[in-house]
Amino acid sequence: MKQVYSDIIQFRGSHFDFGHMQGKLLKESPILSNREKQWGSKRKYHFSIEEREVKDVILKFSPGIWEEIEGLSDALEMNLQDAIREFGGYYMEYGRSGCSIFTGNDYMIRNYDNHPASYEGRYMFYLPTDRGYAVVGPSMQITGRIDGLNEKGLAMGYNFVNRKKSGSGFVCNMLGRIILETCASVEEAVDLLKEIPHRHSFNYVLLDKTGQTYVIEASPRRVDVHYGNVCTNHFEKLIEENRYRMDESMNRQEAIRTQGANVQDAYSAFKMMNDTEKGVFSEKYGAWAGTLHTAAYFPREMKAWFSIGGNQKPVIFDFRKWLDGERVFIKKVKGKLNSNSSFVNMEILESPSIMM
Repeated sequence: MKQVYSDIIQFRGSHFDFGHMQGKLLKESPILSNREKQWGSKRKYHFSIEEREVKDVILKFSPGIWEEIEGLSDALEMNLQDAIREFGGYYMEYGRSGCSIFTGNDYMIRNYDNHPASYEGRYMFYLPTDRGYAVVGPSMQITGRIDGLNEKGLAMGYNFVNRKKSGSGFVCNMLGRIILETCASVEEAVDLLKEIPHRHSFNYVLLDKTGQTYVIEASPRRVDVHYGNVCTNHFEKLIEENRYRMDESMNRQEAIRTQGANVQDAYSAFKMMNDTEKGVFSEKYGAWAGTLHTAAYFPREMKAWFSIGGNQKPVIFDFRKWLDGERVFIKKVKGKLNSNSSFVNMEILESPSIMM
């Protein structure tokens, strides 16, 4: 078993200052060095970008994030082209992964499955003072969000489906960040996902204070929407976009549906997703499909639960109190994984390439 942790990072201020603060932290962190090592010589080919195009698209959908990238560039003394490649969430590849989501009327429970060497170990609280909504949730590629809850009570999580036949557009974690920072409701998020360009094929699951929950199936070619409270790694509407092998995804979906029918409360739902013997939590870390964190979001209560590894009790954050000015005094959320790999925020890794 490997002891791992996620750092808790809190900030209130402008997007540029947020980026600058993160850049200073990254100077003291192994995250960027590990990313450089993992991508290696494939980096420039797979991260090919057109600066003007990326800037125009980011400014259209979330200009604050552009200013955050500028702040990162300034603090890291990195030219803007490289900063866009690192933090812009556009024209990037994405390794295969798992992931499962279950929702009730007032909660979303989400397992994020991937390889530990892909995980940044950063759990973010950010309240912008210039534009956009405050968001809590774990980061990916620094500026992106894996899942999360915003100040309006909108919760979001995504599940990988396919990265074949990729298009020009945003990757999942940047889409997640833009949804949470710019949308107040499920309806607004659905409209955004229909308009914004997608790099890969993903399910996006949304829940807001009204109890509305939808699965948005999004590919570079088409977007479809349906009601659903269970989601794994395949499409039910855009079936032509699915991978050839879906057995594992469908088995997890069935395990959640069968057990979820008898779930009485949010904690029972959390245990269904997080307990290692329930058939949903995965330890397939070598296949880039092991569960790294289990997160829960409560749009009405404005609380977030978070744990790393299996058979854990969640750490509970009161997002409403944080929005009112209270600080979170927890500095790290710790856990353990049945893996030999650390997260990239912990040490310089001798890890495989993330290009799968």
